[in-house]
Amino acid sequence: MNNRIIICTGGQLGSWTLPLIQPGDTLIGADRGALFLVQHGFTPDLALGDFDSVTPEQFELIRSNSRETLAYDPIDKDYTDTELAFRHALNQSSSEVVMLGALGSRFDHSLANVHLLKLALEKGIKASITDEHNTITLAETGTTELHQSDYSHISLLPLSEQVTGITLHGFAYPLHEATLQIGQSLGISNILTDPVGTLTVRTGILLVIQSKD
Repeated sequence: MNNRIIICTGGQLGSWTLPLIQPGDTLIGADRGALFLVQHGFTPDLALGDFDSVTPEQFELIRSNSRETLAYDPIDKDYTDTELAFRHALNQSSSEVVMLGALGSRFDHSLANVHLLKLALEKGIKASITDEHNTITLAETGTTELHQSDYSHISLLPLSEQVTGITLHGFAYPLHEATLQIGQSLGISNILTDPVGTLTVRTGILLVIQSKD
């Protein structure tokens, strides 16, 4: 049974988004992300946000084509629309949450959305941010498998102040018991040489960014 949740939010979205949405996915549209879903023939299971990025006519289109709509006051709320959607998804006992449109021209929003991945990590829920050129996940203590894909470059950046015991197998540039600290670029632009590589971390949290030009 598929209990994956796709969140479409108001950053960069495009034709690349559509093949990533699969039958059986639960769809959440955050603000303008809900409009994108509706305009492309999807029915959001939930549309939420303050909807300050859409016109009244567009909001009515969203409301009438979504199974549920939650509208928030644009001032009297503590979270961004994306965080509202993400927290809702984490409370649905989903096995995976994928955020689309979570990266864009507003770097503050993009960085805050990357930080949201830590909330999923704390709950043991698989979560990622994907756009046309990147897919972003987190890795913590233990071993993670990484598979060759269209996202050919893999970069590792510490999300915690320090990450220790980083060991890579199946990469062009292997590491053994390495330490990365914030402010270092040692982990940028590695490449998998094996179909499946492994990343082991002893302590700390790593951003794993798989990219393509």
